[in-house]
Amino acid sequence: MTKVLVPYDFSEQAQYALDFTLSISEKLEDAHIVVLHVIEVPSTANLGTMGGGELVPEMDNQIFFIELMDRRKQQFKELEAKYADSKFHLTTKISLGNAFGNIDTAINDEEPDLVIMGSKGTSGLEEILIGSNTEKVVRTANCPVVTVKSKIDPVNFKKIVFASDFREDDYKLVSQIVNLQKLFDADLYLVIVNTPSNFETTRESSMRIKTFVNKNNIENAVAEIYNSSSEEAGIVEFAEDIDADLIAMATHGHTGFIHLMAGSIAENVVNHAKRPVMTFKTKKK
Repeated sequence: MTKVLVPYDFSEQAQYALDFTLSISEKLEDAHIVVLHVIEVPSTANLGTMGGGELVPEMDNQIFFIELMDRRKQQFKELEAKYADSKFHLTTKISLGNAFGNIDTAINDEEPDLVIMGSKGTSGLEEILIGSNTEKVVRTANCPVVTVKSKIDPVNFKKIVFASDFREDDYKLVSQIVNLQKLFDADLYLVIVNTPSNFETTRESSMRIKTFVNKNNIENAVAEIYNSSSEEAGIVEFAEDIDADLIAMATHGHTGFIHLMAGSIAENVVNHAKRPVMTFKTKKK
């Protein structure tokens, strides 16, 4: 069974993520979709599942809260009924409190194989100081996370970009990348982004990709060296140039002061790429 967790705040982006999940679940064997809605009670910050959420007014407004709970329960009851006879199994869950905290708890409790969630992306001061809840999930989740920003059907995915430096710590991702490629029967583009601050020769990069492919018996793969001003810009630009359907990459999950100082290429790509991004958390050696 493949379990997929979908944080859902009834926004347009959340619906894109749910539709994406429903479509991909038709390709999975015995899929179980868990749709999670978090009601924040109360909050002074406008942070929801996808960066703008379900904000409950003052605690003394009990009528509003009760009506909201009843409405969400009814909506989820209708959602479960709608897909009761589907190939996949769909269940729903409502929790109260901080959006990111409850998503993180649900990931630990449900132990999903995959999280799929919508994102508006962040920019400017918000990106530097706060980031979106999606970004926080990407940074901390122990399972792969797919972020979706627009209405897209994954059934016909044919081009997957896997961006990496293809050094030792990435080999653990091979089985997941290969399984992803097989799921969509897609061509795999293995790309190293060459930047002025981290330059190496095409021969060095090509040899490392070749070693990666041969060691892991990867088929239908294309090796690419792409020059750009930064790694994240290069990944986004390359995906746009070849009209890729999905970007896949690893994140080292930095948090706190280290994250602010170093940032994360994967999180920046999640914020700025228009196409779906699949991230895999690894521990940097």
